[in-house]
Amino acid sequence: MNSILQLKGRFDSRSNSSSFGPPILPKGKTVSAVHLMELSDQLQDILKYWKRNTAIAGALVSVHYKHVVAKSNRLRILLSENSKSPAESVRGAKFVWDTRADGTSKPKHVFTHYVQLEAIEKSILILRQASQIIDTNYAGEIRSEDTEKIAANRIFPHRDMLSKTGFLKVVLDGLYVERFDIDRVTEEVSEDSIVTIFRTNVETKKLLSGFGIHIVDDRIIDNTTLRLSPDEINILMNQAPYLISMNVVDLAQLTRDDVIHGEAEEWDEDDSLIPSPQNEPVVGVIDTQFDEKVYFHQWVEYKNMLDPDIPLLAEDYYHGTEVSSIIVDGSRGNPDLDDGCGRFRVKHFGVATHGQFSSFTILRLIRNIIAANRDIKVWNLSLGSQLEIKENFISPEAAELDRIQSEYDVLFVVAGTNRPLNEKKDKMRIGAPADSLNSLVVNSVDFSGKSASYTRVGPVLSFFNKPDVSYYGGDGHYPDEKIVACRDSFGAVYVTGTSFAAPWITRKLAYLIHVMGLSREIAKALIIDSSAGWNRMDDVSCTIGYGVVPKHIHDIIQSPDDEIRFILSGTAEEFETYTYNLPVPVVKNAHPFYARATLVYFPQCDRNQGVDYTGTEMDIHFGRIHVVNGKIRMECIDNNRQSEEGLNIIYEENARKLYRKWDNVKHISEVIKSRPVPRKAYDSGLWGLSIKTKERMQPRGKKALTFGVVVTLKEMNGVNRIDDFIKLCMARGWLVNKLDVENRIDIYLKAEEEIEFE
Repeated sequence: MNSILQLKGRFDSRSNSSSFGPPILPKGKTVSAVHLMELSDQLQDILKYWKRNTAIAGALVSVHYKHVVAKSNRLRILLSENSKSPAESVRGAKFVWDTRADGTSKPKHVFTHYVQLEAIEKSILILRQASQIIDTNYAGEIRSEDTEKIAANRIFPHRDMLSKTGFLKVVLDGLYVERFDIDRVTEEVSEDSIVTIFRTNVETKKLLSGFGIHIVDDRIIDNTTLRLSPDEINILMNQAPYLISMNVVDLAQLTRDDVIHGEAEEWDEDDSLIPSPQNEPVVGVIDTQFDEKVYFHQWVEYKNMLDPDIPLLAEDYYHGTEVSSIIVDGSRGNPDLDDGCGRFRVKHFGVATHGQFSSFTILRLIRNIIAANRDIKVWNLSLGSQLEIKENFISPEAAELDRIQSEYDVLFVVAGTNRPLNEKKDKMRIGAPADSLNSLVVNSVDFSGKSASYTRVGPVLSFFNKPDVSYYGGDGHYPDEKIVACRDSFGAVYVTGTSFAAPWITRKLAYLIHVMGLSREIAKALIIDSSAGWNRMDDVSCTIGYGVVPKHIHDIIQSPDDEIRFILSGTAEEFETYTYNLPVPVVKNAHPFYARATLVYFPQCDRNQGVDYTGTEMDIHFGRIHVVNGKIRMECIDNNRQSEEGLNIIYEENARKLYRKWDNVKHISEVIKSRPVPRKAYDSGLWGLSIKTKERMQPRGKKALTFGVVVTLKEMNGVNRIDDFIKLCMARGWLVNKLDVENRIDIYLKAEEEIEFE
């Protein structure tokens, strides 16, 4: 087996020197005067409505597009205020589905803007002026060739009505916008719910009090998300249905895990069963309560986060204790799943009981728990809702996990939630918080590697791949088909569920981060890359994810003799962060390697943006380098041409489908074929890695965003060429470190030793 190589060296960076051309229509496209006038009339009706309804000190306008649109094809001038871009007024985004004649459906973007009435009046005027120009001078319909001529001419004959650029921008907006509207929520609510309202210029409590809804600060999260009773929601829906951006039922219930009592050995409070903890890594667990009578109680520091007046039953301790038992000492009852990671200490926070619990309460607890325990890097969260996630927005629980992970250097492992026993739907969507994008979400398979019978599915927001990976969580009726866990002092229990698959991945991540000293980006990328292997590319399933994670940690931190696996880390401050200095071995003027790469980063996310949830896009380009017409060109292994110079028209839907645009995990891979053909080696013999970074809304400023990349090269003829690769890298100025397991363990132990000063 070959060790993973850690390459440390210089990444170059550059700002985006390319710029958009003049605002002209794409080839073959036209815009009619009638359509622009219809848009103007729609805005006129919207203006009348908001002149009568002044509660929000402005207007909410929903822009319905004809399809999924790229950032560059959204409003350019309509609904703009003063010198601000229309993008600055966006308060939410969602998909609606257009059903075609053949029965298939196609998503369309809908953006909700909050603007002042003057912006609507201005938009009405310029739409009518543009419509008049088209009707009078272009026979009622302007073509792409006409816009090209207008852009090329210095003088615009209608500048007394509109500027040349203003006219072209109105035409382009008209091409992509289908209609304007005021969208309203109409669904009935019969339970306490977590409601998010659109952000306006009116403070939330003052705004709601105007409708007769009086709330205190304890019921508000991040200014626009709050907990309301059914009566309060009905008041809001009757008086201001336009104000509700999204809502979910607050009372969640644990997805049921199948548990049967076993005949295994009794695990009473016998200290001889497990040694005393020393300096093992500490893992955080947020779950139901923990039974301090179990044999491994010394390994767990437990804190009940609930009100002391809440009575606790024996059942309230079962689930949390079982989860922590796997993290501490999982291989004792499951020798076939021995992962070689050893034991872990646990800091266990009991935030729920075994029955229903308030998501809102847990939301308020989680941030406080993480902030007070900054030394813990990996957190296990095996709580989940029986309710399905919504298609158009992230759950409040997932959004809070994503915010925490973008702000703190931590990683959550989240169970993929289980299908209730009485559920009749063929495919049931995962439940909150398994829609957290920054978290590593784990589904369950049986011991043969098949998706478990209780599996629930993604994707999230109709696009993002969840779950990420799967692991063995047990399935079936017999004890040997289940996971063995400890929940009290009386003995073992046999359990199944994603709740008991996730802790095994938590163990592996804790080992990679604490013992191997890797960043969370690299650790997450290694887990995903090892599960994907060579059998997947970007066609991850919505049930298993990228694949089943290998059992033993050595299969993650080592590679077969015919593979070279190396890791790279960097920070992106400019548009492109790159190196063209990766020397892949050359044999007979060719590279006899298949290649794959996995990129992971933790972007800032904004739940208020709906389906446009992630704020940063990192686009990975990896492949051979050569010079064409005096310029460096990269032959990407996935033929990625995004952001390259020249005419490369890639529609937003295709960019998302083919290159996972806006996803925070990118996995690209070549296909292993029965008749391998080595790749031509260009003059330099070098390969390159380029990370191109784009912001959805406004620039991040100078805040750097860290990324981690795992690259695997597989020799086509089974030859071990890792020594050649190491020598070539050192000759090119790379610092090469082997991730030697024994050496890393020694370093960890030395670092954790307590030194007593005399």
